[in-house]
Amino acid sequence: MTAIIDNPTNAPVERLSSLALEITGQCQNTCASHCYAKSGPHGSHGTMRREDWFALLDQAEGLGVCMVQYIGGEPTLHPHLPRLIDRALSLGLRVEVFSNLVHVRPSMWRTFERTGVSLATSYYSDNAAEHEQITGGRGSYARTKANIVEAIRRGIPLRASLVHVLDGQAVDGARAELRRLGVAGEIRLDRVRAIGNGDSVSVTLHDPAELCGRCGTDRAAISPDGVVTPCVMSRWLTAGSIQTQTLAEILNGPEWADRMAVIPRRSGGGCVPDSCTPREDSCQPSSGVVTACNPDQDGSDCAPAETEACNPKY
Repeated sequence: MTAIIDNPTNAPVERLSSLALEITGQCQNTCASHCYAKSGPHGSHGTMRREDWFALLDQAEGLGVCMVQYIGGEPTLHPHLPRLIDRALSLGLRVEVFSNLVHVRPSMWRTFERTGVSLATSYYSDNAAEHEQITGGRGSYARTKANIVEAIRRGIPLRASLVHVLDGQAVDGARAELRRLGVAGEIRLDRVRAIGNGDSVSVTLHDPAELCGRCGTDRAAISPDGVVTPCVMSRWLTAGSIQTQTLAEILNGPEWADRMAVIPRRSGGGCVPDSCTPREDSCQPSSGVVTACNPDQDGSDCAPAETEACNPKY
């Protein structure tokens, strides 16, 4: 699965195929019970400037990365998202934007329609009150639903996943509604993990066992402040900052090796949950459906799914 590079002094020990770029901690919603990033209306875009993200994209392309995912927070709230998408596409990278789809500007729709760009979103219920109880966003159900319809109308590749948050949540109704809206591919159900707002005990008691087990093997994540971690879910496993080191230096460094060593690796090969990393086939030209997988609510590690890429948003 992961290609080992022969020259460790000039290239990362493990060849990354994708990066999750958490460009902002700002979000219209207030998902108090499950947001891994603890994002919300008072979040910030961090200390990474547009030029810093550009430099990182250049480095990523040079290291063989073929896909980037812009995530947050809510990435459409970042003022430079269109330029960041432009830069990635100009380097030949595929782009996924993981959005709550609460609000999409007309100009942003034009950006999303570009070849090589796809969308992803999370959905919770076909009941407006329940959906908004989870997101904390008044009107979020109707707006997200309407923008899913608009994306499909425009022919923009879109994948949607369900996240089980509340007892008795109408996830079956939500899946049926997504089908009626025209969402294709298998719609998978993920669980809340004890990370971020999902950690009801203490933010100091992070458990690496909550991770999928493949963090960092073919993907890394970068925070709004430039901090590099094995994935967005393992945000406490910091390995350096892109503002003081190159990506290759970090991936070759002892801190990265130490962080990777504490993550329990699951048996069974290359299946990963939607809440983690795209598989290597996400680097192939998009044909509308790319194989990935997601843990079922019953706790099983993985089940095949047909999704466009990964879904770390909850």
